[in-house]
Amino acid sequence: MPGHPPPDTAASDRSAGEDQRLLPFAALSASYFAHIGFFNPYLPLWLKELGFGLVAIAVLTSVQSATRLFAPYAWGTLSDRTGERVKLLRYGATVALLLSFALWFPLGGVALFVVLLLMFTHTSAMMPMSEAALAQLVSHGGAFDAKRYGRVRLWGSLGFLVTVVIAGWWFERFGLGYFPAWTLLTLSAVVVSVWLLPDFKETPHADERHPDIWPVLRQPPVRWFFAAVFCHVLAHIFIYVFLSLYLDALGYSKTVIGLLWAVSVVIEIGWFFSQGRWLPRFSLTGWLVLAAALMVLRMGLTAGLPLVWPALLFAQALHAITFAAHHTACIALLSHHFPGRLRGRGQALYTVVGYGLPGVIGGVAGGLLSSALGLASVFWLAAACAAVALLCALRAQWWQAQGAAAG
Repeated sequence: MPGHPPPDTAASDRSAGEDQRLLPFAALSASYFAHIGFFNPYLPLWLKELGFGLVAIAVLTSVQSATRLFAPYAWGTLSDRTGERVKLLRYGATVALLLSFALWFPLGGVALFVVLLLMFTHTSAMMPMSEAALAQLVSHGGAFDAKRYGRVRLWGSLGFLVTVVIAGWWFERFGLGYFPAWTLLTLSAVVVSVWLLPDFKETPHADERHPDIWPVLRQPPVRWFFAAVFCHVLAHIFIYVFLSLYLDALGYSKTVIGLLWAVSVVIEIGWFFSQGRWLPRFSLTGWLVLAAALMVLRMGLTAGLPLVWPALLFAQALHAITFAAHHTACIALLSHHFPGRLRGRGQALYTVVGYGLPGVIGGVAGGLLSSALGLASVFWLAAACAAVALLCALRAQWWQAQGAAAG
């Protein structure tokens, strides 16, 4: 008809406009994980440089996991009730940046604990709220677009890879005294990116102003999903905390250890870029099952054949499924189980159950176990946790199939 573009042109224009709205989310993902990529690995070394002992360092570095037990759900509930996810992201990032100025001053252990607690309280919920807003943008008619989500999320992996490498080189050359400057720089990038986000608000339907989350949590597939997430991520926590120590104790050089970490991140980026092609081949719960099964294999190889470098390299390459595919499947399942005004709380529960509790439990349990039985025992425990995650994922898959058949 005159005056109306052809359907394919209109669809193309709409897709291009939607992709433009996703660019700020890619910038936020890149800047946030660039901040995490330098802050988390080098915080313990900076604290050691300041003269703190091992016990104090352990307490101060555990603050982030501790805030994930309460902050994400509190912020997620607030974002669900107000619909103002973007404004809350801007507030959290700006406050964290202002708090980071305190790191430039000589602080005692208690003062530094308070500063880190307040900083992490404002940053630990940023990704759940961002993921909730992003899931809304990449979902159409209730269907989650894994391809578009992956093209955004890969920038987070790239940001992490860049800073973990460059910051390591910088600190080795110029010293850890620049740690506060790196904090200020990376959090400034986060603040800029959140102010570039599209300023939209979710408007509740008349019958969905404050929906109750408990009926969702009582559903068997949801309960088994969270059980699988907890056990699977707990297995991963042991990698994040103890792999470098384990490889160093086995005699691997720092360069080789860095390359093994780089392999996992590079292949993670490759997966996020191409996952739209692979994810439709299985159900979302099917990917949870596959990820858990490969996690058992990965931890078994790491614990049993750590000196056989091709086996270790293969184990790191499995990160594409054990983390990247698992994470995307989780985000898509959360979008399915917690739609609309439940989305923020669903994402927050994922952070609490998947990263808060495992972060605290994994660090303490792994430290005690490695002290008593050696570092290899930690990865045998990780394999056991992954096996339990496999059983939980199979139950979630079964319940999901039952629900689909009933529907």
